[in-house]
Amino acid sequence: MTASRPDPLRFAARHGRWVLVVGLGFGIGAPGLATVLRPFVPHMVVLLLFLAALRIGPAVFVGAVRALPATLAMVLALQLALPLAVIGLATAAGVANTPTILAIAIMTAAPSIVSSPNMVAMLGARPDTAMRLMVSGTALLPLTVIPVFWALPELGALDAVLRAALRLLALVVVATGVAFALRRLAWPAMSAVASQRLDGMSALVLAVFVIGLMPSVGAMLRGDPWQAAYWLAVVFAVNVGLQLVTSRLLRHRPGRVPVALISGNRNMALFLVALPPEVTDPILPFIGCYQIPMFLTPLLMERLYRPRVRATPPI
Repeated sequence: MTASRPDPLRFAARHGRWVLVVGLGFGIGAPGLATVLRPFVPHMVVLLLFLAALRIGPAVFVGAVRALPATLAMVLALQLALPLAVIGLATAAGVANTPTILAIAIMTAAPSIVSSPNMVAMLGARPDTAMRLMVSGTALLPLTVIPVFWALPELGALDAVLRAALRLLALVVVATGVAFALRRLAWPAMSAVASQRLDGMSALVLAVFVIGLMPSVGAMLRGDPWQAAYWLAVVFAVNVGLQLVTSRLLRHRPGRVPVALISGNRNMALFLVALPPEVTDPILPFIGCYQIPMFLTPLLMERLYRPRVRATPPI
């Protein structure tokens, strides 16, 4: 009897959380590699979208009309009500113009990271809700961002953000459309093994993706460790805190896992490419350090999400 061949993709799927930790380690400890990979970050965004949509298939939109009110309510709560609450509280306290508050306001106004379906699947939950929230949040960003910019004029011109949001939406539509067409033609009934291999491929792409995002963090850790410690404390408090609070608020509601995960993990890179340097330069340490709790989420939050994950239907 011959032994079965090792399957690297299924191994990566089983240990996806640790694969991301390895990616973070290389991103911080190998700045040369991170610099080389940085130009390929947009391509990896497209690939992650494609892999998530291919794994889920067009079935993600089955019942989407019925779920639309709940999906829109969650998007408005996360991308509109939350940043306005942050700005309102900071204004009342007289600290609205500080880099920390500016960074948190921008973070909470952003839509879901494109890899949220991949991370939700890594935690063992159904990724379809995360996909719907990511697509809906990206589509609504040109509307939800207007009140935020009005409340915080220090963010600068709105038109650049609107153009970037529309470009991201077009990217999402194209990547998911191609993946859905391929799934329908080639894998109308995808096997469990094939799904697991796609999860493994997503984990590996995520690990390479995070390496390309980390060169500035490694430089800051080596050059100014006290500044790095401050920003790391801020990003962990915001990222993990939002997930804990949202999970608690939705403890008896469907869609708890993807909504809680998305509440703390947002696509700040959209604003990084859209806002002027005088706005983004003071918050670059936040954006760089923010990648660490983001890509550690499947590992750090497993204990929170795993116990009820299988009993959590999509919203």
